Amino acid sequence: MAIAVIVPISPKLSEVTSADQGSFVPGSYESAKANVVAMKHFAAGSGATAMFVVRRTDRAKLTSADRVRIGKLVRDLKSASIPRVTAVATSDQQLSPNKRAQLVSVDFKGIAHDKPVQNAVKTLRLKARASLAGSNLSTLLTGEAAIQTDGMDAAQSAIKIVSIATIALIIILLGAVFRGPLTALMPVVAIAGIYSLTTALLASLAKVIGFTLDDNLTTLLVVVLFGIGTDYVLFLLFRYRERLRAGDDPKTAIIFAIARVGQAITSSALVVMSAFLALLLSSLGSMRNMAPGFLIAISLMLLAALTLIPALLTLMGTHAFWPSKGWKKEPDAKVARRVGKFIGRRPGRMALIVAPLLIALAAGALFFKADYDISSQLPSNTESAKGFTALKQSFPAGALNPTLVYVAGAKATDKAGLNRIAKRLRAVKGVAKVAPAQTSRDGQAAVISVELKTSPYDNAALDLAGGPLRRAAHASEKAGTVLVGGQTSAFADVRSALNRDYGVVFPVAALMIALILGIVLRSLIAPIVLLIAVVLGFAATLGASVGVFQGVEGKTGVTFFLPLMVYLFVIAMGTDYNILMTTRLREEAREGNDPRKSAELAVEHAAPTVVAAGIILAGTFASLMLGGIGLLSQLGFTIAVGIAIVSFGMAALLIPSIAALLGHLIWWPGHSDTSTEAESSPTAEPRSLPALKPQPVPDE
Repeated sequence: MAIAVIVPISPKLSEVTSADQGSFVPGSYESAKANVVAMKHFAAGSGATAMFVVRRTDRAKLTSADRVRIGKLVRDLKSASIPRVTAVATSDQQLSPNKRAQLVSVDFKGIAHDKPVQNAVKTLRLKARASLAGSNLSTLLTGEAAIQTDGMDAAQSAIKIVSIATIALIIILLGAVFRGPLTALMPVVAIAGIYSLTTALLASLAKVIGFTLDDNLTTLLVVVLFGIGTDYVLFLLFRYRERLRAGDDPKTAIIFAIARVGQAITSSALVVMSAFLALLLSSLGSMRNMAPGFLIAISLMLLAALTLIPALLTLMGTHAFWPSKGWKKEPDAKVARRVGKFIGRRPGRMALIVAPLLIALAAGALFFKADYDISSQLPSNTESAKGFTALKQSFPAGALNPTLVYVAGAKATDKAGLNRIAKRLRAVKGVAKVAPAQTSRDGQAAVISVELKTSPYDNAALDLAGGPLRRAAHASEKAGTVLVGGQTSAFADVRSALNRDYGVVFPVAALMIALILGIVLRSLIAPIVLLIAVVLGFAATLGASVGVFQGVEGKTGVTFFLPLMVYLFVIAMGTDYNILMTTRLREEAREGNDPRKSAELAVEHAAPTVVAAGIILAGTFASLMLGGIGLLSQLGFTIAVGIAIVSFGMAALLIPSIAALLGHLIWWPGHSDTSTEAESSPTAEPRSLPALKPQPVPDE
């Protein structure tokens, strides 16, 4: 009912999203203060920018006739009166040193993620091609507005590809596990409805409150909801099928399933929500504004897992598994049984096999380097990516997006003072060019454009803009008078803010997760063990990504906010499997089994669920690699590997091994493993689950 009422009248999520990381810089940082000066005193030139890179088709040097033709291009674009385009210009200074390319700069009214600005980018490209038709010149539009436009288009394309791949993968894997079309389609239909409701509520909330969301959120919501939703459905289906096989009627079977895995699902959802809730402490708006979406999504999915899905399963009864009859038979589970027996007999040996492998992977995290180059995240076939490559071949890379030094107050009209500032900036190592200062129309501010020798998004450029360049600009000047702005400065501040967030978000999320685990497991030792596993899983995942991207592929670094995403998705969502295995360990112990036997039986009965869920969740995140966006590809690969590490290595092998080694100590001080609750529960089966045998069930 909620889906039918809310979804049709809600705005689209794409209307409240942005890919501009720099626009989320906290107001206390210098680049944000510089942007305020720009908006106040240089409003006409404070909007988005872009630039055409014009070259000969044979890549020879531009002739005098070519440059005259470029002048005509500028006049044609001006006369086109394209909405939101405020200026189109070129000059002798925009001819490359090797004379093989010339820039045509474009200014817009509005910021890069504004839809009218993006429409103007597309119109400019069409007009430029038409203007140069029949000549020996070609042009590529790149720069801030063009990169943003291509990024949004690529993101929309990625959403479609990822959505189709995710749904197809889930249907195929669920169909393979349960061998029935209904068990494969029912979860997908239910989760799709929850996804529609989530995006509708989130878009409405963003419109009412007036905040902007990161454009990657839509794609991430697809894999998060379908991935974690499928996990919850799997947890229920495995237990539901187990009780049907034991002879229970569908209603009794679903009551039992909810009683046994409902707590695991609820606590898992609370853990994930706690991790996302910690995002509200982030100083970056792009991260902070992700929290509401994930919190709404997980809350609705939890509600559906405990109400909608059980109701559908009860209505479907044994028909849920049609046409397969395999649900009536005890699964072979030879591998799980053998692994469980090995862990039960030699838990120390299994721990010594798994732990060193994870530690070796974790060592790779020590070599992590952050990459802030947003141009490398775009598909290489986009015009802005090609244009940026062409620009780097003929111009200093910093020409793409100069660093802007703003001078406010009386100093703005002091030519001698401005020249001294420019001289200090010119002397900074790594600066390619410093343009003469330009004073605002109101005379209250001046701006000095600084081109760097490296790409404006390289770590070297961020180090320069956030360090030596700022020190040179501030030297002998009154605090707040001189401010370093521009995108390079903004990303330098993003990096500082992100480093601050690692020291705040991580510990707070870990503390909340520990509290939830302590309450659920009624133990102090078990949560500590799981948290250590969490840290090791995080480091191993990050180390694996460093090995692949920096080692094998030879990249200069890994996407800058990957550690935070790994922490949130791998650790928070992967904890589902640790919780499921730990609660099963406790359940087996409550049935009167000793710690080693409990570990053996827990692996035999719970490991297939963990492995199946892990494969599906890892697969859904791996689908991000099909989107063609560097950021999402790195994110998809890393989280898929992380989920595999947490589900296979941690939950299925290491946790039960450690539990067998620690014995009753792991449940200290509550010793909840000796509780008799399970035996007194009206839904409990007689004694131990291992005693379950296939019961005669009438054919339908």
